[in-house]
Parts: sequence; C-alpha cells; structure tokens
Amino acid sequence: MLAPQLLRGAILSPLKRAPFDAPLPDSRPAVSELRVDVEQLDAYSRLCGFPTPGTGHGHRVLPLTYPHVLAFPLAMRLMTTRAFPLPLLGLVHTSIEIEQRRALTTDESLELRVHASKLAPHRRGTEATLVTEARVDGAAVWTSSSTYLARHRTTTAPATPRASKDEALPALGEWTLPRDLGRRYGAVSGDRNPIHLYPLTARLLGFPRAIAHGMWTAARCLAERGSTEASHAAHAAVEFKAPVLLPSTVTYAAEGPAFQLRDPATGALHLSGTLR
Repeated sequence: MLAPQLLRGAILSPLKRAPFDAPLPDSRPAVSELRVDVEQLDAYSRLCGFPTPGTGHGHRVLPLTYPHVLAFPLAMRLMTTRAFPLPLLGLVHTSIEIEQRRALTTDESLELRVHASKLAPHRRGTEATLVTEARVDGAAVWTSSSTYLARHRTTTAPATPRASKDEALPALGEWTLPRDLGRRYGAVSGDRNPIHLYPLTARLLGFPRAIAHGMWTAARCLAERGSTEASHAAHAAVEFKAPVLLPSTVTYAAEGPAFQLRDPATGALHLSGTLR
C-alpha cells in the first residue's frame, strides 16, 4: 500500500530543504519471510523484456533488477520519514550498482533491508545513497546501492569537465517508448512518482513532459543483455545521464559488457552501464 506513503511524502516535501551535511535517519526498514507473487513478477518481466516461462510454471529465477522492486516500499518508507532530509517530490534516480552473489528464485523466502548511507553535494542539488540488501537464511545474496538527486539551487562549484568515457557503442536497435510507459511501469513496480505519470504532473516538477523510470530503462537494457543467463554471480552498474521523455524513440547500443541508450537524432546519452 504505497499510496499513503506517496501522500505523506508529498505533504512533507515542501518542509525539506536540508543541506548535504544534514544527518541521515537511523531507521533501517526491513521485511522478512517475503514470498514473490509470480503473477506480479511475470507482469514486470513482460513489460521490461525479461523472458517468462508461461502459465503453469511456478519456478522463476528473479531478474537482476527485481529485488529493487520488492524493496521499493521499504525505500519509500525511509524516504517519507521526517528524518529523511530530501523531499520526495521530484527526487530523481541517478545511478544504481547491483551485486548478485547467486540467483534468487521464487521458491525462496527473502529478507529485505534498506538504509541510507550518505548525502553528498551535487552540481544540481543534493544526492542521497540508499543501500538495499536481499538475504536468504541470514546471508546477503543481492545488494544494491542507489543514488537519488534532489534538485535545488546550489553554491557548489561545477566539477571540472573530464574526458567522457561514454564513447558511442555500436547501435543494435531502436525502441519506441509509448506515452503511458511511466503509468504502466508504476502499475507493476509501485513507483508512481508524478514525474513519470502525466505531462502536467511532470511539468509541475520541472520536466517538459513525463519521463521514463530509470529502473525501467535499466531493466530493459539488462534484459536485452541477457542478464537472466547470469543466474549465479553478476554485477551491474548503471548511470542515468539524462531523462528519457515520453513518448520517444531511443537507440540501444552495446559492446562487450557495456551498453547505452542514446537519442537517435542527437546522439545524446540517456544511460550507460555494464553487466559482468
């Protein structure tokens, strides 16, 4: 039930203007004995491009990104507390790094934990890092570190430009992203941030129209890379470079462990990542 948390976050957002050196909450939301809903998992997998075995097959290997979805209500619980210093409204996911030690499956009972690890200044505001763990029988099997940016005026000097490491990779195809993608992903993930839903709600938060969820673009790229084949140890790192406006067309490119999403008209980089 994320709607009350979203409402609480929206109400508290105007009250949060903390600097990057503000204290972080000590709370560590957790849930134990969690079982995956196979129908919900399949709906997520279909939308993101992961394979589904079809009706009648109960056993599933979880996509590399799916524990993030399972733990999202815990992250929301943390980010909507009074103690969390950044406003929920307009918060933008800027990166995620995932370390999977072995495959997780729908046959297992999971324990999920989330905590905030740090705040840091950013040239466009303040960035928070949230760490998520998925445990089985007390052992951490899957860990992620996500950064979220609260945009605001800042006196922080822009970082010295560095040579880009994101040289264009060979294009492998184009994807057309529909106008309602944000609403569809919100339905399967629970992430209904207004910046993803409608042009009007996105414009109220500084975007020209709704933008795609970063975690959809990341999942779609990892699905294309065949991340479900890496059903044992896997490591993924994704940086969200620029918003993907909806509707739009993006170019998917990859070479070796690296992948990208780019604007086919301008070549502007939306996302870069690796899967190893």
